[in-house]
Amino acid sequence: MGRRQRDRRRQQQQQRRERGGGGDGQGRDPAGWAGGYPEIVKENALFERYYAALRIVPEGEWEPFMAALREPLPATFRITGYKSHANEILHCLKNKYFKELQDLVVDGQKIEVPQPLSWYPEELAWHTNLSRKILRKSPELEKFHQFLVSETECILDMCAAPGSKTAQLIEMLHADMNVPFPEGFVIANDVDNKRCYLLVHQAKRLNSPCIMVVNHDASSIPNLQMDVNGKKEILFYDRILCDVPCSGDGTMRKNIDVWKKWTTQNSLQLHGLQLRIATRGVEQLAEGGRMVYSTCSLNPVENEAVITSLLEKSQGALELADVSSELPGLKWMPGITQWKVMLKDGQWFEDWKEVPSNRQAQIRPTMFPIKDEEKLKAMHLERCLRILPHHQNTGGFFVAVLIKKSPMPWNKRQPKLQWKLLQKTGDTAVPTSTTEDGSVETIEEQPPEDEQAREVQDSLNSECEQSKKDGVCGPPPSKRMKLFGFKEDPFVFLSEDDPLFPSIQKFYALDPSFPKMNLLTRTQEGKKRHLYMVSKELRNVLVNNSEKMKVINTGIKVWSRNSDGEQFGCAFRLAQEGIYTLYPFINARIINVCIDDVKVLLTQENPFLSKFSNETQKLVKDMAMGSIVLRYDPDPNRLDTLQCPVVLCGWHGKTSLRAFVPKNERLHYLRMMGVEVFQAKRKEEDLRSKMEEGNQDDNAELVEEAADGDGTMQLGCSKQH
Repeated sequence: MGRRQRDRRRQQQQQRRERGGGGDGQGRDPAGWAGGYPEIVKENALFERYYAALRIVPEGEWEPFMAALREPLPATFRITGYKSHANEILHCLKNKYFKELQDLVVDGQKIEVPQPLSWYPEELAWHTNLSRKILRKSPELEKFHQFLVSETECILDMCAAPGSKTAQLIEMLHADMNVPFPEGFVIANDVDNKRCYLLVHQAKRLNSPCIMVVNHDASSIPNLQMDVNGKKEILFYDRILCDVPCSGDGTMRKNIDVWKKWTTQNSLQLHGLQLRIATRGVEQLAEGGRMVYSTCSLNPVENEAVITSLLEKSQGALELADVSSELPGLKWMPGITQWKVMLKDGQWFEDWKEVPSNRQAQIRPTMFPIKDEEKLKAMHLERCLRILPHHQNTGGFFVAVLIKKSPMPWNKRQPKLQWKLLQKTGDTAVPTSTTEDGSVETIEEQPPEDEQAREVQDSLNSECEQSKKDGVCGPPPSKRMKLFGFKEDPFVFLSEDDPLFPSIQKFYALDPSFPKMNLLTRTQEGKKRHLYMVSKELRNVLVNNSEKMKVINTGIKVWSRNSDGEQFGCAFRLAQEGIYTLYPFINARIINVCIDDVKVLLTQENPFLSKFSNETQKLVKDMAMGSIVLRYDPDPNRLDTLQCPVVLCGWHGKTSLRAFVPKNERLHYLRMMGVEVFQAKRKEEDLRSKMEEGNQDDNAELVEEAADGDGTMQLGCSKQH
């Protein structure tokens, strides 16, 4: 941040203090802690008229529904990470932070202890009676808030790859922390180049070799190919998350601007885009696969209308899944079968035939329910789920789960390739064709067929044959692709005989099963500074699709060059980011440490060997200097200590032993061990605020913005996947 910007911020803060007067002594109105926004009137007559007429709310519940929308959304949080680590976080919350909230009163409001969400498994998601504003502004709650902030993954609520939902998909892949390379992977896509880099930041926190971030228009995302037993096969996905851009009127409790900006025009403008994205999604879905279509809107034009259109043009290839029993405890309303369409001037239409010609550009045939009662009944729209805010004190949401039974009718053939893959798609508009009845269809890239297709494919293969032999997967050469943001560095896989690897293999005694062909760098020339690793499936994707796919990021860092290491036999030290993936293959340079040693490693920067237990000193004594693995295994006889395994990267010096662990991860482990880190963190923040006045408030705002689309925070050591 530049000096001028800092000066401007200080001046603005001073003006706020002068205007605000007393309050808490900082120009803040204590009433603001309650999360209210008095400058915005939470009324919208058109909204009430529209949804009252559609009857999406059960009879007799309209007043509670509107009352809930006017209340601030309560803070919720989800515990993430490997299951054993998540359980430690949960234990810490229950036995320390929740107890400190008992009998606490803030600004006249009694603070209730957080409660688990009844429908979320294993008590890994919780809700409070606090708005996020009171949580971050109240001095009495500062300690609890600091814990949440420090353990929060920063989430940008993107259409294409919302951090929270993508994180959950990756967590499912990594349910077993003993499996370094689970079968399957996640492709997270977004059309916006800048948001892709924010998504990369989020993905890095998950530390998974099974995620790839790509930058494409979701409604025309290219078909990818995989090498299957020496043959090229089109990749169809077993699972697709289609969380499309929407009007967001289900988020009124959090995004209060919706109250004054809401009109039906928003939904009318988005309907075509939503349908195109969803259509492209089901085109790439494998037979037997599932696609989740979701929005944070309550509007049937964005929800049931899109699903109806998909089902109708699929001609039986798609069906709605009955998921009513999969989340017991979750309250939801079934999808509706009849609705009307309204213009922003309040004019209603019940049928496409009623729409005058001068309005047919705004209102499309696919926005209306179908009239054929038999077809309507067969669609089972009641299997859609609509979440209403007043039922469980949440935001509004819509979910539909589609199963693909056969290829879409406009696809002539579809190989039944069942990769265990999850794909996340994004948003934007693309060229489309309009049928005679006014419905919108994407221009589909058909799978190659017969001799002509083989000739085209052979030509494409020959063009990129050399780059694949070299293991170089660069960005697409198309000029059009260069218009999207920054030019990406290539992904260069290590060759079979790369001279770097033997010394690494010998130094760490890597298991023969180590997949060295999955190692890559981001440079073709000069010294390789970092080595990254991907799963074998992602390697397959990269090698076979680099000409048609813009990859922003993939792989986790497993080794970094360290010049000091060369004198000890290896120029590359271990990287904490990839240690949980790498550890199962390492057979040397492992030191088992006790809980007291871990505390020393995490609280002291470069402690002398004499600070450690006798057992650790003996293990280190005969070991050559350089990069090491520090492994902690829980003691089942000491239940008061950390009960989950921890693997840390370290460095054995001549007289010292240190951990190469990022600061936020150090604090995370210390909290799990019950070590108080709040005061140290507070001192650091006080120092920072003195250096740059006003920065702390801005960080608080960023934390609020980091909540995902449902207003949830996510807790967990994001460096553990």
